[in-house]
Amino acid sequence: MRPDTKTPPKTAKKTAPSAGAKQNTKQNAKTDMKQVFADGAKALIFDRNVTKLTVKDLAAQCHVTRQTFYRNFLDKYDLINWYFDKLLTKSFEHMGRGTTVFDSLEKKFTYIQKEKAFFAAAFRYDKQNSLREHDFDLILAFYENLIHEKSGSPVSPEMHFLLEMYCQGSITMTVKWVLTGMDLTPSEFAALLVRAMPEDLKKLFRNLQLLS
Repeated sequence: MRPDTKTPPKTAKKTAPSAGAKQNTKQNAKTDMKQVFADGAKALIFDRNVTKLTVKDLAAQCHVTRQTFYRNFLDKYDLINWYFDKLLTKSFEHMGRGTTVFDSLEKKFTYIQKEKAFFAAAFRYDKQNSLREHDFDLILAFYENLIHEKSGSPVSPEMHFLLEMYCQGSITMTVKWVLTGMDLTPSEFAALLVRAMPEDLKKLFRNLQLLS
């Protein structure tokens, strides 16, 4: 009798990852590396202020070279601003789509409160490339873009003036809140900033369903 012969099972043909998949993998790896540096900065900032934090210290803390740092960031202030952007995006990403200005501010201040030591150190620095300056530029642009998107019209010069004044005041009070111990809860502080909003701006935000 002839021995039974079995046809070996066909193996699935391996396909090379697409260019898009490769790009996503690289982007995720870069984001992960940036987060490693952010965590390193948070660990170091407890015993020194921002001006004394060096790229050499950060690289040593993260067990990488300085070249690796500079492949991800321009300088230490770029790192701090990147991390702040990440938290701000989480806070404001749903504003105008079921989430109000108050909701987003409350979430932003909750994130800042959880990272109190890091942001207290970051906000103390008020020179070029400071977080204060970056926060103002970011939030002003965000509000203007959102108003344009929701209304279909660019922000008028008068409304730009009100927004700029309001954002400057908000940043000033945020820095004060952080540096004086955060006596108010994130919810209480967010409510005060909404109450302080100029009436014309408040009316516009209500019309665009950005305020309740």
